[in-house]
Amino acid sequence: MGAPAFEERPLFKTLFAAYPDGLLLVDASGAIVLANPAACELLGYPDDALLGLPVDALVPDSIRPRHAAYREAYGEKPRARPMGTQMDLVARRRDGSEVMVEIALSPLQEHGLPYVVAAVRAIGSYPRVKQALQRARYAEHVSQFGRMAVDVRDPRLLVEAVPRLAAQALEAPAAYVLLHADEPGPPRVAAGIGLPAPLRTGQPLPEDCERIWREAGLAGALSAPLTDRGRRTGEICLRFRGEPRNGEDEQHFLESLSSLLATSLQRAHSEAQLLHSQRLESVGQLTGGIAHDFNNLLTVISGNLQVLEELDLPSQDESSRQLVGAALRAARRGAELTGKLLAFSRRQVLQPQAVDTRALLAAMADMLRRTLDQRIRIEVHADDDCPRCVADPTQLESALLNIAINARDAMPDGGTLAFHGTRAESGQELLGEPGGPSELVALSVRDSGSGMPEAVKARAFEPFFTTKESGRGTGLGLATVYGFAKQSRGAVTLESAPGLGTTVTLYLPAAPDHVAPGDDDARVPTHLPRGLAVLLVEDDAAVRAVVQRFLDTLGCVVTWCASGEEAAAQLHGGQRFDLLLTDVALGAGMRGTELARIAQQLTAPLPVLLMSGFASGLIEAPPDLELLRKPFERSELEQAMTRLLAAAR
Repeated sequence: MGAPAFEERPLFKTLFAAYPDGLLLVDASGAIVLANPAACELLGYPDDALLGLPVDALVPDSIRPRHAAYREAYGEKPRARPMGTQMDLVARRRDGSEVMVEIALSPLQEHGLPYVVAAVRAIGSYPRVKQALQRARYAEHVSQFGRMAVDVRDPRLLVEAVPRLAAQALEAPAAYVLLHADEPGPPRVAAGIGLPAPLRTGQPLPEDCERIWREAGLAGALSAPLTDRGRRTGEICLRFRGEPRNGEDEQHFLESLSSLLATSLQRAHSEAQLLHSQRLESVGQLTGGIAHDFNNLLTVISGNLQVLEELDLPSQDESSRQLVGAALRAARRGAELTGKLLAFSRRQVLQPQAVDTRALLAAMADMLRRTLDQRIRIEVHADDDCPRCVADPTQLESALLNIAINARDAMPDGGTLAFHGTRAESGQELLGEPGGPSELVALSVRDSGSGMPEAVKARAFEPFFTTKESGRGTGLGLATVYGFAKQSRGAVTLESAPGLGTTVTLYLPAAPDHVAPGDDDARVPTHLPRGLAVLLVEDDAAVRAVVQRFLDTLGCVVTWCASGEEAAAQLHGGQRFDLLLTDVALGAGMRGTELARIAQQLTAPLPVLLMSGFASGLIEAPPDLELLRKPFERSELEQAMTRLLAAAR
């Protein structure tokens, strides 16, 4: 059958060709007899190539049988069917691809013509539909990365996946992820695709990067920041040959991708910190247990050496005196080492009190000026409103000294060592645990030394880790600082970079205004009275023998017990004592702290002096009791007993 007669009419022919939707004129057998240019373009056919084809050729193979049956039924009862019937229709293009369409059917039989006009419109030509489809594609890419973030634990793989996904979704020829380092300097290119030659993955971003992009013909840019708790840590960047897609949907997509990546990096960092903390905790438990037992051994060794040192040896036996002195000095060094182990493991015995922060820093600086290399300049900056902190003053001084010694070793040719005291308001956020102190004091020590590379900084607080040559360090300096800060309900941070020096900051609880600082003048010792009745409680027989010998030489009358239960029976038996001297850890039975409460509940409360070589979360010296750290010398025992009796009076 030839072309319909109305094709020869110029007006109809012009309208048919100019119509914006695709138009197909189909005869009763289903053959296409006319097709306008819009239909040819939509379906991918050159001019007149559609003529003579069966309309079924434009239907996907999967639904062709159903379409043939529908067409036959329609031919028997042709009727007008407008567009917008909410049916999902798909047309097959010449190259085999498919396009979603809407189709309107207009039968011409009523006009005496055996044809049907099919108007075909691509759904994607609707702006709102295009936008919806684009949003769906963006959502699919975000969802794809979300699934990957759940399954993949390696943050490097996630960083590498982002540029590919972003470039694919936004049709950008180049995309990359920048990450900012902790230390000052340009961000580094963590991952990217389509990068010009001067930009390399793993390298800092060049200062003239904009020039490089312009020369590569990629001046258009679109980016979204990566943030961690409000701090900018990097960004996702895309580059375009012309103007970038910069609509609201595109920006929202990129921000969603950056939020997912930032959350994944935060999770990986938190998991790494948790593993590091668990490793330190395991090492701390081991070293704490060893140090506890070793302190008892050192008490026996150093105690007996002190007795030997005080014996009236013949004058000609000078070599024996020297040997005893050398052994005693070694025992004291052993005690210092166990003290560091206990500090790291958070099992040392602490006696916290309000400490004048400004006075402490000033005194520390004066002492270091006299002892450190004169080429090291020492500065102190304490804010006028810097509050007092709550800490064991002796251990706090030791912690600051350990930091200062590390700083000195990092400045072999001299430099600046600066102490700074200030108020730190965000205690809860810094400590990362509920119920912590709401206000903290920050004590920082900054040096201008060589700084630490990232690998060294990551292990700086590990016990026995040191970069010093053999014999020059135990690797316990910063480990003890870490343990002291944690046990004092505080925290410690470290900032360092090669060539930029190091800053170690101790965060300690601030003292309430009504708490008075410790008064050393009230603790001036006097001599013990002779005949003092002492109840000694110690489960270790060797330690008990040493302490009893000390008490005997001090003129005390000693009654000893090996357990808390035995001592409690003595107290309830009515025997009079002037002082209770008890170890805190007394084996599997009653603890020394419980025995102390019994002694203080007597009709005439009994002064109590506690002894301990370690502390844990359950062993804390009550604030109103005197506590003596093991190992101790006889003079330390005498001074502690004298202070206790003076306070009792």
